[in-house]
Amino acid sequence: MPIPPQSIPKQPQILTTTVGSYPVPDWLVQAPSEQGLLDATRVIFDTQRQAGIDLPTDGELYRFNVNHPDTNGMIDYFVTRFGGCRSRVNRTQSEAYCRKQEMAFRAKPAAVVQAALSEGTLHLLEDCTRAAQLAGGPFKFTVTSPYMLARTLLDEHYRSLEELTLAIADLLATQVRGLPTACLQVDEANIPGSPEHAPLAAEAINRLLDAFSGTTAVHFCFGNYGGQTIQSGSWRALIEFLNSLRTDHLVLELAHRPVEDLEALKEIRPEIGLGLGVVDIKVNHIETADEIAQSVEKAAHQLGPERIHYLHPDCGFWMLKRSVADRKMEALALGRDRFLGIDP
Repeated sequence: MPIPPQSIPKQPQILTTTVGSYPVPDWLVQAPSEQGLLDATRVIFDTQRQAGIDLPTDGELYRFNVNHPDTNGMIDYFVTRFGGCRSRVNRTQSEAYCRKQEMAFRAKPAAVVQAALSEGTLHLLEDCTRAAQLAGGPFKFTVTSPYMLARTLLDEHYRSLEELTLAIADLLATQVRGLPTACLQVDEANIPGSPEHAPLAAEAINRLLDAFSGTTAVHFCFGNYGGQTIQSGSWRALIEFLNSLRTDHLVLELAHRPVEDLEALKEIRPEIGLGLGVVDIKVNHIETADEIAQSVEKAAHQLGPERIHYLHPDCGFWMLKRSVADRKMEALALGRDRFLGIDP
């Protein structure tokens, strides 16, 4: 089936989007199949569009693996397909990885790098094409950042975080070329807690952004595991890093952050559009349209309304119940309309 060219909607001036994951439907977990995956992806696209989301994602259902629920496949989906990696880990390797204190939230590495990395069985073009055929319009496709992937691996080959990270970057850059999506989003949830590695992470992320010819985004958050924030830090410490990214816009966690983080974003260079997290995915509370509109109003007052390009949740929805996620999306769209004065 030919896939028509995709482009980002031009109106309204602030678009609604989601970050990536969506709760896996119970019926797909109980009876997984290729047809079930296709049907569920259709449902998720339609659910987002009916809720008022202008630039939906595919829900990342193709990454779901019941054996790796802690990151919903954003790590294991990639590294277990890389050539040069082995996902079965012995005691010595687990103990070596646990000595890496910065990754204490993982009990063992996602995989062990034993040879030069290659694409292996990773096939993002197939995944993105499947989504494009089901999307019913422009959509966003997501890829985990090279730096975040590198931090979850035990490296027995490169023996250098820099060499490993850039090897992953080059591998993924090849994978994202020509993807049939309106927007490519690179996801990074580790660097906010490790700003000392910002130059390396930026170089790696930029290699992916440069390889894709369409609209690009980079999503940053401070982690979400069972509703818990994993990384400490602030946006102010990352301004230089954020300004070094060759991206069209940023997708930032803000709903679950202190108020001073918003103030720091004034220093983001004006060529980079801002996406504001105004829906807290770490709680079950359903924001009202008024609460969303008030959050946007506060941001517009501090940053200028012209800086705000997107509104979105802080992160993916996969840890929430579908009923909660769906109502949060509806509130997001209604709050955007209320702020812009769009009649319901």
